[in-house]
Amino acid sequence: MKRNLILTVLLSTGLCVGAAESYTNAYEAIALFTKVLEEVHRSYVDTNEAGYDSLIRHALSGMLQDLDPYSQFLDEDGYEGMKDDTSGHFGGVGLVISMKSGLLTVVSPMEDTPAFRAGLLSGDIIIEIDGEETRAMSLSGAVKKMRGEPGTDVTLKALRPATHEVKEHTITRDDIKVASVKDAKILEDGIGYIRITQFNEPTADKLKEELEKLTEQEMQALVLDLRGNPGGLLTSAAGVAELFLPRGELIVFTKGRTEKGRQEFKSSGGTHYKDFPIVILVNGGSASASEIVAGALQDHKRAVLVGEKTFGKGSVQTVLPLENGAAVKLTTAKYYTPSERVIHDNGIEPNITVEMNPEDLFKIRLKQAQENGEADKELPTDPEVRDIQLDYALGTLKGMMIQQEWMK
Repeated sequence: MKRNLILTVLLSTGLCVGAAESYTNAYEAIALFTKVLEEVHRSYVDTNEAGYDSLIRHALSGMLQDLDPYSQFLDEDGYEGMKDDTSGHFGGVGLVISMKSGLLTVVSPMEDTPAFRAGLLSGDIIIEIDGEETRAMSLSGAVKKMRGEPGTDVTLKALRPATHEVKEHTITRDDIKVASVKDAKILEDGIGYIRITQFNEPTADKLKEELEKLTEQEMQALVLDLRGNPGGLLTSAAGVAELFLPRGELIVFTKGRTEKGRQEFKSSGGTHYKDFPIVILVNGGSASASEIVAGALQDHKRAVLVGEKTFGKGSVQTVLPLENGAAVKLTTAKYYTPSERVIHDNGIEPNITVEMNPEDLFKIRLKQAQENGEADKELPTDPEVRDIQLDYALGTLKGMMIQQEWMK
């Protein structure tokens, strides 16, 4: 609507600039913007929509939104909301979403949340929120519409690309709090299993606790399950990766337009589990911090990756506070693995590709949640579904353990 309005004004006033036109300095570009701003303010039919404050905010939002899905202009309410999001828990449905090929895509439903229980899966495309189409909606706008007071409802219409099926889900919002390290146990033949659902502040410490318990049970190998893990804090990812790498090894680095954008994260700390083989399970719902951990351990040949290509979310956003409580969130760098692979839009390729139906993984997760008392036991599950990716991981580790024993 706002873009069409500006285009109409440009055409009617003779201010439209050809595609080949370029500006050599900011003043020339701002001069055109000012002319358009004044014309809209003076001539637009609805005066309540044409105030300077409103027009400038719309212009800033449009400029940043067109750069990429993660850059945005935050007014006072938006900036405060973002700070609330990073402080702990919030009211919502439990979906991590992103823009992929211009479509509002589910990265992963968080476990033990309303969206998970509703059956939404990684890769689903959200086409409507409360009856409003998402194709013209910004990522931040979609997140805002899904957030709300616990106990209130939101209706999502989702397309599942694998089956071309469209379903409508009316979901009751809840207070979202998810445990990040789960299901630590010995599976068989001394092979341990730990699942990380997201990367938050306590994740690395909690993982270390579980590793110590499994080590006391004579664990000889480990499956680290990062499937459906949408990421989280970079510091948490670094804290997890360094548990398995020698001190001083590069975990990830960022690179932007200037040297200021380069930042390296290396392993430190005092405890490093370096003596047993590891398989990391990944899929299309493994994103951001998950990709940093998987890429680092793969590059250092510390772990074998089994599963499917990861999501490919590896850009760095910097929040720049402005006057009057507003802020700009701007993409300023991208993440690179130690071997200089770009994570963003590329993802991490597994060493061993094993494709698995997302619905089968959902059934397995639901069964695990029921066994842990975290989901309604009346929800139907399929006891015949096998976790074929986990089966491959176990087979791979058994082979690695035999080779390790032979080399002694």
